[in-house]
Amino acid sequence: MTAWSYSSIKTFDQCPKKYYHLKVAKDVKDDPGEAAHYGTMVHEAAELFVKDGTPIPEKFAYMRPTVDRLAAIEGDKHTELKLGLRKEGDQFIPCDFFDKQVWYRGIVDLVVVNGEKAFMVDYKTGKNARYADTKQLDLMAGALFAKFPDLQKIKSALAYVVSNEFIPKDHYRDKMHQYLSVFSEQLERLEGAQLSGVWNPKSGPLCSFCPVVDCENWRPRRRSKWRGHLMT
Repeated sequence: MTAWSYSSIKTFDQCPKKYYHLKVAKDVKDDPGEAAHYGTMVHEAAELFVKDGTPIPEKFAYMRPTVDRLAAIEGDKHTELKLGLRKEGDQFIPCDFFDKQVWYRGIVDLVVVNGEKAFMVDYKTGKNARYADTKQLDLMAGALFAKFPDLQKIKSALAYVVSNEFIPKDHYRDKMHQYLSVFSEQLERLEGAQLSGVWNPKSGPLCSFCPVVDCENWRPRRRSKWRGHLMT
């Protein structure tokens, strides 16, 4: 099966047809937009601060309290850590991110390892934590347990740097396989689509943002009646 990540399986779950065009046929590209570009800059600023003390730019001053706390955690710090796993039967084997047999790929924004314990965080730039999904933390925690065999517990969190919210979750080694199976149903459907070649479209509220414009469910975005007023 093709290697997958949290973002790719979420795309498949949103719409198999969109996944096919983006990840299999690769005949369309998804414009990440300004929000994604902004998120990339935030991640880079946090990484450089934690890694070598590069000051946080003034435009991101709101995130200083969050990254100050993270930088103060004791242990070996790894930023933008790329994780790869091979799956052999029921076993998950750590491997290189670009290994030919890689099954799962994930990138941890920050992990601090201290003996048998670790702290892991994924930065989020949304306005609030309303749609927080801790399954992403589950996957990364499972991969970290595979990579660091001495780890027994990971204190994980989604860090919403704009609203200064932390969505915490504790992870334990004896549940590693459970964490890495949180998308087993979706992965089974993905494998079925790959074998059959059938990628059915799924209608949803994000269809107007989809780059697959020849889909029967695509529709142009509606311009907000308030947008023109607010920009004057």
